[in-house]
This record gives sequence, structure tokens and C-alpha cells, in this order.
Amino acid sequence: MSSKGGTVLSRRNYRLASDTDKPKVTGIVNEKLLSDYLHHVFPASSKPGPASAAYRLVDYPRFLLVFGSMVDLLYVEYSFVGIEGCLGPSTVVLDHSSGFEGLLFVDDDLLGVIGHSNFSSIRATTCVYKGKWVYEVLISSQGLMQIGWCTLNCRFNQEEGVGDTPDSYAYDGNRVRKWNVTTTNYGKSWAAGDIVSCLIDLDEGTITFCLNGQSLGVAFSNIKTGPGVAYFPAISLSFKESVAFNFGSRPLRYPSHFYAYTYRFYVIPPTTDLIKANRLLGYLKTVLSTYIDTQEEKLVERDSGVWQIQGDPTILVTLAHIFNHFAPLMCKVYLVEDVLMNFLLSILEGGGSVEEHPLIQQLLDLFWLLMEDHEVSECLKQLMMSLLRAYRFSPIIPDLGFQIHYLRLTTAILRHEKSRKYLITFDVLRSVVFFYIKTPLRVKEAGLEELIPTTWWPTRFDKEGKDERDTREETPEERLRRRAYERGCHRLKKRIEVVEELQVQILRLMLNNKDKGTGEASRYIFLNKFRKFLQENASNRGNPTVLCPPEYMVCFIHRLITAIRSYWDEGKRKSPGSISSEDAYVPPQLFYNGKVDYFDLQRLGGLLSHLKKTLKGWDLLQPTGSFIVLFIYLSMTDLNQPKVPAQKHIQQNNRPSGAVAMGGALARPSWLSSPTLGRANRFLSTAAVSLMTPRRPLAPPEKVKVRTLAVEQRTEEDIEGSHGNDGLLLGRPFEEPDQPITEKSLLEILDGVVMMYNLSVHQQLGKMVVVSDDVHEYAVALKDTDEKIARCPSRRPDILEELQKTQKVFAEKLNHLSRRLAWINATIYSKEKMLDVYWLLQVCIRTIEHADSTGSLFTFMPEFYLNVAMNSYSALKNYFSPSNCMEELPGYEDTLAQLAAILAKHFADPRIVGTDIKDSLMQALASYVCYPQSLRAVERIPEEQRMAMMRNLLAPYEQRPWAQTNWILVRLWRGCGFGYRYTRLPHLLKTKPEDANLPSLQKPCPSLLLQRHMAELLSQDKDMAASFLNSVLNQLNWAFSEFIGMIQEIQQAAEWPERNFVDTRQLKVCATCFDLSVSLLRVLEMTITLVPEIFLDWTRPSAELLLRRLAQLLNQVLNRVTAERNLFDRVVNLRLPGLESVDHYPILVAVTGILVRILVDSDKQGAASVLLSDPCFQLRSIQYLLGEGDARAASADRKHFSLHTYTDYISTEEEQKVEQMLTFLTEESKQAAASTPTSEDDLCPICYAHSISAIFKPCSHKSCKACINQHLMNNKDCFFCKATITGVDDYTKPASS
Repeated sequence: MSSKGGTVLSRRNYRLASDTDKPKVTGIVNEKLLSDYLHHVFPASSKPGPASAAYRLVDYPRFLLVFGSMVDLLYVEYSFVGIEGCLGPSTVVLDHSSGFEGLLFVDDDLLGVIGHSNFSSIRATTCVYKGKWVYEVLISSQGLMQIGWCTLNCRFNQEEGVGDTPDSYAYDGNRVRKWNVTTTNYGKSWAAGDIVSCLIDLDEGTITFCLNGQSLGVAFSNIKTGPGVAYFPAISLSFKESVAFNFGSRPLRYPSHFYAYTYRFYVIPPTTDLIKANRLLGYLKTVLSTYIDTQEEKLVERDSGVWQIQGDPTILVTLAHIFNHFAPLMCKVYLVEDVLMNFLLSILEGGGSVEEHPLIQQLLDLFWLLMEDHEVSECLKQLMMSLLRAYRFSPIIPDLGFQIHYLRLTTAILRHEKSRKYLITFDVLRSVVFFYIKTPLRVKEAGLEELIPTTWWPTRFDKEGKDERDTREETPEERLRRRAYERGCHRLKKRIEVVEELQVQILRLMLNNKDKGTGEASRYIFLNKFRKFLQENASNRGNPTVLCPPEYMVCFIHRLITAIRSYWDEGKRKSPGSISSEDAYVPPQLFYNGKVDYFDLQRLGGLLSHLKKTLKGWDLLQPTGSFIVLFIYLSMTDLNQPKVPAQKHIQQNNRPSGAVAMGGALARPSWLSSPTLGRANRFLSTAAVSLMTPRRPLAPPEKVKVRTLAVEQRTEEDIEGSHGNDGLLLGRPFEEPDQPITEKSLLEILDGVVMMYNLSVHQQLGKMVVVSDDVHEYAVALKDTDEKIARCPSRRPDILEELQKTQKVFAEKLNHLSRRLAWINATIYSKEKMLDVYWLLQVCIRTIEHADSTGSLFTFMPEFYLNVAMNSYSALKNYFSPSNCMEELPGYEDTLAQLAAILAKHFADPRIVGTDIKDSLMQALASYVCYPQSLRAVERIPEEQRMAMMRNLLAPYEQRPWAQTNWILVRLWRGCGFGYRYTRLPHLLKTKPEDANLPSLQKPCPSLLLQRHMAELLSQDKDMAASFLNSVLNQLNWAFSEFIGMIQEIQQAAEWPERNFVDTRQLKVCATCFDLSVSLLRVLEMTITLVPEIFLDWTRPSAELLLRRLAQLLNQVLNRVTAERNLFDRVVNLRLPGLESVDHYPILVAVTGILVRILVDSDKQGAASVLLSDPCFQLRSIQYLLGEGDARAASADRKHFSLHTYTDYISTEEEQKVEQMLTFLTEESKQAAASTPTSEDDLCPICYAHSISAIFKPCSHKSCKACINQHLMNNKDCFFCKATITGVDDYTKPASS
């Protein structure tokens, strides 16, 4: 629309609708009414000239000729001609050409910056040398940054930044300090979403900072000024930290009276355009509130909120001419934010629902009708960006009024169909900011003290440091405090729910699939953008600066789940044959039919390229035979296309565009950390240009082509399908039921939600638990301090005073943290959020079950479905408690059993090839059996699956990760073994556990059912039993040998005269080897208890060999651990950090348990003869267990180990069995000593411990059975002559000899 005179309606061809029930207006109203109308809309100017003359012209054409000049009178000529005190370009931005150091991402508007190296620095392009100046910095992350001023002479590096050189000055809100070579305390801590104002007074020589409009006081005085000295705005920031500058190109957020009238902005506000825009807006408001009554021939004032675009042509023509001048102004970001956004916000100030304010819809209709497409597009884009900034950086107040205000306006704008579709196309997914509710770090400023006046925290803890939640033991005062705190939390939650409801409304508008009046429905536009959003986040895991912040993702996923489920259930009501959201799942054909792009994400069967080659040519036939689907689906266009080299194609599509400081521009999403939300960015680097390499393509072309459409090219028909076309569900497998599920677009969005959870949501849920942990730690510390105060003697007032100070600090910290925790529980860990995660867990379980039924096609499922199933269960169990209990969830036990069946079946599934996912499944199963409820769920799965799981667990330990397998078997036994009923080791009871929720610290919960299955398998399959136990013995030999070797090195380092530090990693590995040795001994104890015949029934071919190997290892362990003043003793007494679990008790009771089983509870003679015949056997080691033998007499001053001292861990019956075993071995050893061979010729020439009992064939050499049997396990050659042994016979010495 031109700003000059002429035909106003030439830019648009439109028709004015009118009420058919009333006489139509065929022309302009009469002269008097028109004159009154013009006088009313355009009040007479006080100055003579064309403006006042206009009102004497009652015919419209001559009025329109004068209107342009009347508006032009508002212009005041002004240009940026050398503002005094300022040097540099008129457009002030960050200096991306020479004024930076390190690696930086800079937005396309050159105002936002993200650090990409250790400590990067950058300054602005314009400096000041006199006067008073101010600029604002929007804090996007709360990490290490130094913001302030520097001169041109300042030289920065990766260690020194702004404030670290003589002529630079900085404020650091992360460490709450100011910097100018030296540093002192200053100001307050900042948080993400805060705004820092940087003020410099070069007349007085002072620098001041403000935080969210509040002055922090003068930071520096007597700064260097004078000729040759000028200061640039500058910042230094560490890796991943991000900010955005505002030098005045947008309205300042905090034009505080402290500096508004004395300090100048770098960019002079467009005063003339502001006056003109406000005047035109005034005209527009008058038109909207004026009604021409042609029948009564008078003007009627009415509420502008009820104005509609249908009306008198005079009004519409007047509006068209106003927009002729107003439209170009609305393309400028400053005017959109200062004029238009404030006007639209004022419309909604009256309260009520957004639907009660149709004026915004009518105004947007006017925008699209009376403005050019490029004008309305730019206007809406700038309006949305301004709303994003305003929402993100608005302060938190108790009623969340600012956030609600901006969300209501966003909702009103998105209710307009055409505007909504443009904004989604423009990339409204940068508006994930709208779904985030930031957590206040400063409780006072957020008003939480008024909202939650009474705080509470747990005050009772058990021996292991866990909270005791039994409210029956509360005192009346504690009960009142807790209830008052809960009421405050409920009030806070209700206010947050208002914001969440508005956020869900926004998403429901974006997911509308019925608005097809102006083209493709919003949902399909959103879906394509959503997939690109996931692609950017999934394909840049190694580059955190280009990822959507995880705290945004957490809020986004919850709102998206709510919106999906509401639409899903609406579809269920319209189509009763479909399934409800309670039974939602993702059909398996999405994973292999090529309709949904999973980028380069790992599948269960490996990479997609590998799967295509492996399963090429497999046909999936519908039962009806109506069509054939090849999962490698070739189109005719693909077959006819000429082959283009893949690398060339990749280079053409991934070449960086544009030029920047040291290389090419890198595209990046603009919703990320930078608050400027720009569409692209510049990557600044002082390193070599060779670092600038294009990103690896996400989906390189394969030799076997799959028919897929680019995300932007998909239409509603491609997604939902049509007659004879299943859309996303093309290629239904035989096993999948022929039943409608829901709208196919919702299935793809649900698939994206599962992917989102895997990308960053689960990790963020884990991070936020730290606040709850802090509350627990401070509560324990406060209780400990209270107890010390109660015990403090009255004669020590100095100690009492210090303790009272400590008590006050802890109480203040707990008051702060408990209020923060209330906010986090309401926004992240509420009951509703827990139900969302639980629903996601159920979706994954059902999806895995459906995919598993497809046989080999299960390999196409992305790994993240199994990851989300395991992680969501972990989150429900560990993150949402104790405020919400998982046991209260609907169908909780059935869901546990379903997940148990998945873990039991797939931890050894040959279709799964990824090492990481297999380890995750094994770890999840190991954790599952540590808790009583989940272990009972494993016992409830079908018997066939239980037996298969145990068979996989009993596979030989070689050639696979066996530690977790062994840990699972140990947990099934813990609580049944000898002295194995403890939760924590006896010597660690007085120490505080790092995390009382660890699986290893759970109370014993053995599974007798699974033990019975294990016994059945080992007793029935002799070969499996032999191979399993041989592998256990091999690993025990390795683990204990490694442990002994490591403690030797540790002891040698400790004995050196100079001070040495043992590597913590070595200590950790040493403790791990010890723990493995103990757990392997416990598995042997379980096996001997459940199936003793494996070792004691010598009719089995491997029984004697297994028993001899077991006896050998037990004797070695006993001798190493029980020797007086031995290596083990010395290392244990060092009490090194990292070796806390290394002690006599766990390993000696494990060995004792095995010995008791084979010497007391079973046939004694065979086992005793094997044990005593081992050359390493020492009776003293057995006596050591009960504190007997020579050790006590040798050093009476030292406390000796004895099972008698562990009365809380070892029962009287167990002690009696040990004494019985000692008595039996004492007698047997005396008899064995009396019957030793009289000649060395009769001893085995290999071990010299046993009599010769075997002869080899064909060479006739001899040895004892133990030596030859152990040798033949690995080698078939004779010890002596190297001939191949074909057989071994028993040998008995002839009587004549």
C-alpha cells in the first residue's frame, strides 16, 4: 500500500459484506454526518495548515488527498549525525570482525552470543568517551560470565577476560563479584531470565550495574577517563553460556527512573515513528469505537471490543487509508514491541477468557485485508518474537501475572487461523519458550514467602539416613507446620495450573486439523516442523550449543502429552471402534515402511543401512492378499532417476551459506539458549579456518533406495492416507490387529514425544532432584546441630554460640530450599506430571509388545523405545518420591509385570545387537530384582519366560559381560546365604551412604521361586551346569588374583618414605575386583546349597574336578585373608577412601558359607578328603574364623576377627555349624597326617600333594586325577612327552610294589 494519495483499495480486491436484513448502504453518508465523523476521528489540529483545512472538505476524494500531508506533519527530520560522546556506527552490534577472542556463536542480528570455548570475549562496535550511557544484557544462562566495559587496548585470552585487565570492568552475578584485575564481593546472584543494566558515567568516572531494574550500587569509581580513552560494552563468557544485548534497538525492559532521564541509549529511539504510530493507533481506536447510525444520522460511541469487520463502507475505507500509513511502521521491531504489542495487551486487560475478546481476531482480519503480505508477515513475526522475549524475561510474581498476560495474547493471536498457519510455517517451534515455566532462584523476589509463609522439612530419619514418613509419630507442632506448608504448596500449584492450561490451549490450536479453510490444516504444518525440531536435537548431541535447553523440553513434553491425549479421546468419542488414549501405542509399521524419518538413530538390529541389506526382498503380505508391501519400497521415479554421486549431493545440500569472521555461517535453531531467538548465527573463532567443517549429513543416500518424502513435502494425504492408502500405517504385518487406532498424525507426534523424552527430558528430571537432596542433607545437618546444642555443656558458651550460628544458617537455607522445592514439585514432580511419565511408560511397553510379535521386523524398532521404557520406570521410582508414590498409580502391578517380561525376554534377545542397549537392559534387570515389588513382578511373568530368563543367566560367563549377570544371581540369593542378611556391611554402619536409594543398599529380598528354577536347570542339564560353574571358578580365580596384585601395589606405595598418592581409579578397580570375588563366592554358595550333587555326586563326570578346583580356590582365599599381619590386613587397616567395602567379614563369611554347605550340610567324607588333600589347606585358616589358633597368642594387643562378634548378622545355629565344621576338620587332618605316603615315588610328579591315581593313554605317564583333569580342560598334550592324550584310566599301585 503506497503512502501517497490515490485509490486506497488498489492493493486488495475484496468485497464488503453487509447485513441482508437491512437496507444496503449504496454510497457515502450525507455531508454533515461525514463531516462530524471526520472531525471525530481526526481531531482538529491546533496549528493552521492543511490538517485543519481537511475538515472543511466533506467529499472523500479531496479529504484523502489532504490526509497524507496531515500525517506527514508528524515527522520530525532527524538523522544520526555524530552524537556527542559516542564513536562508531549508528547501528550498534557485537564486533564480529575483530573485537572477539575465542570461539563464539553470534546470532544473525549480531546481538545474541553463546560461548563455545573455555572463556570467550567479545565487544561492541561503538564506544563512548563522554556523557552517561546504558545498555541491557538479557541473561539466558546463569553460569560464569563477566559483563561490563573495556577499552580498545584490552587484550583478552582463554584465561583472562573482561575485568581481568587494568582498563576493563565487569560484574559477575554467578560468583556475585566485581572485577578489575582484583575482585571483591558485589551485587546479587543472577539467574536465567534476569536482565542486567550496565551504566557508565564518564563525567563522574563511575560504573554502576542494575539487576532487573534495581540498582546494585556504584561498582567502580575514579575510572580512567580523558583523551584517548573510550569504553566499549563487552562480555566474557564460558562454554555454553549465552546472553543477548539490547543497545536500544528494542525498548529497554527496565527504563528505571534511576537512569531513564540521565543516561542515554546507544541507539536513539525512533521518536518520530513512535509519535506517528501512536497517533495513527489513536485514529484506529477512535474508528473502532465509533458507529455511524445512518438511520438516526448520528455518531454512536460503543465498546471497541464488540467491533466487527462487517459494517459501514465509510468506516472501512477510513481504516484502509489509516493502514496505508500504519502498515509500513509495523515492520519495525521497536514499534511492534512498544506500540502494537502494548495495544493488544491492553485489549485483554479486562480479564475473562480469550474468547470474550473477539476484537483481536477482527484486527488480524484487518491486517491480512489491508496490509501487503510481506508487511503482515514481518509484523506477525516481530510480534511473536517480542512476545517470546517478554515472556521469557518477565519477572516471576506470586500470581504469575506477567506470564499469564503474554500467554493470553499469544493464544488470542493463534486463534486467528491464517495468522496461526503463517506463524507455524515461520517456525513456531522456537516458541517452546512459551511452554517453559522457569524456576525462581531468588525466593523473595518471586513472592514465595508470601505464598508459602510456613516452611516444613522432614525431621525424622532411620539408621540409613532415609526419611521416615510415618505421620503418626509427628508432634502437634510438626503436624501444623506440615499442613500449613502443604496448603501453601497447593495455592502455588493452582496458580501454576492456570499458566499450564494456557500453554495447553496454545498447543491445541497448533494441533487443530479441522482448519482447512485457508489451506493445509495447522496440525500437518506443525507435524513437519516438529519432526525437523527433533532432527536438529537428535543429530547434534555432541554440540550442546545448538540443542533446545532440556528444561524447556521437560515442560514442552508435558503440555504436548496433555494436548495429544485430549485430541485422541475426542477421536475415540467420534469413532467408538478406535482405541482410547489409555491403550495408546505406536504401530510397528512406522518403524520400517519409510514413512517416518528416524534420521541416523540406532535401531535394535543395528544401522538402518545394515538392516536394509540384511532383509532385502522380504515381503509383508496382508492376510487378504490385497496388496504386497516391500519394506524397501521403490518408486518408478526412483528407478528412472539418473544416479548422482552421493558425496556430491551431500555437499550441495550441506554447504554453509554466507561469510563470517573466520569461516562460513552455521545454521542453528533460534529457539535455543540465545534470547534474541534469531534464525541463524555466525560462528566466530580465533582458531584455524580448518575447524569450520560442514555438519555430517543426517541421512546419507543408500544403494538401496527407500521411498521417503522430505519432511516439508508431506501432505495430509501422505500422513493420514486416503482411499486404498494407509498413509503412515502402510504395510500392516500379519500379527497386527486390523483395528483403527487414532488419527495417524497423532501417532507420529506420539512417536516424537517418546523420542523427546529420550533426548533430554529424563536427564533433566534427574538433575532437578538435587534440590530435594539438598533439603534432605540440610535437614540431617540441622538435626545433628540441634542434638549437639542439647549436649553442649553450659561451661562452654563459645561453642554454644557457634552452634547456634550454624543452626540459624541451616534453618535459613532450609526455608529457602523448601520453598524452591515447592515450586519444583508443582512444575516438574506433581501428580499430573507423574501420570504423564507413567502413560509414556505404558505406551512404550505396548509398542514394544506389538513390535516384538512381528518377528525379525522387531529389529527395525529404534533403540530409544526400550531406553524410555527403562528410564521412565526409573524416574517414577526415584524422582517423584516421596511427594508422590508410584504404588498409587492405576494398574501399577500389571505395568510392573509387563516391564519385567520385556526385560526378562530381551536382555539376551539375539535380535538386539547394540552393545549399549544390551548393557542397559541387563542393568535394568539387575536393578529390578533389588526391590521387593519389582522382584515379585518378575515372579508373576509366565513360567516359560522365567525359565528362559534363568537359562540365559546361567550361560557360561566367557565371551559376554558377566558382572551384571552375576549380580542378578547374587540378589536372588541375598537373604538366604550364610551371614548374608545385611543391607550394609557391619564396618560401614557408622558412615553415611552416598545414596541410600542405590539398588545395592536395599534390604535383602531373595526369590525362592527363581532359585527353584535355577536348581531345576542345573540338575537337569549336566553340560550346562559344568560349563557354568567352570566359568564362575575361572572368573573367581581372575578377580581374586587381580585384587591381590593391586593391594600389593597399594601397600608398596604406602611404605615408601616419600609421600605418595594412590590413583583413585586404581583404588576403585581394586574395590571392584574384591566385590566381584565376594559375589562370585556367593553364587557358588547358592549353587552348592541348591544343587549339591553337582560337586558331591562323583558319578557326574565333572563333579570331582569342580570340587577340587573349588577347594583350591577356597584355600587360596583363606590363606591370603587370614594370615597373621598379612598384606590384606595391612591394606584394610589403611582405611583408604575408595576401599571402604574391602574388609574381612564379607569375603570370609562367603567362604565359610560354602565350607559349611559341603562339610556339614552334605556328605562330609568326599568333600573333606578333597579339601584336606589340597596342598594349600591350613587348619589355622579355619581356626581364624572363630578367633582361635596361634594368632591370638602372637599379638594379644590387636583385635582379631571372629564370627562370634557378629551376633546381629550370624545366627546361633550358623555359629554352631562352624564349630562343628572346625571339630570335624581337626579330626580329619590328624588322620590324614598319619596316613601320608611313605615314598615320594607315590606322589603326583606335578603337584606333589596327591597320590598318583591316573595313567595316560597311549604314553602311560602318570599323575593324580586332579592335575590331569584340570590340564585337559585347556590342552590335550601330555605333560611330559607332548603326545596327544586319547584317554585317562584309573591307576592303582600294584601290591607287589
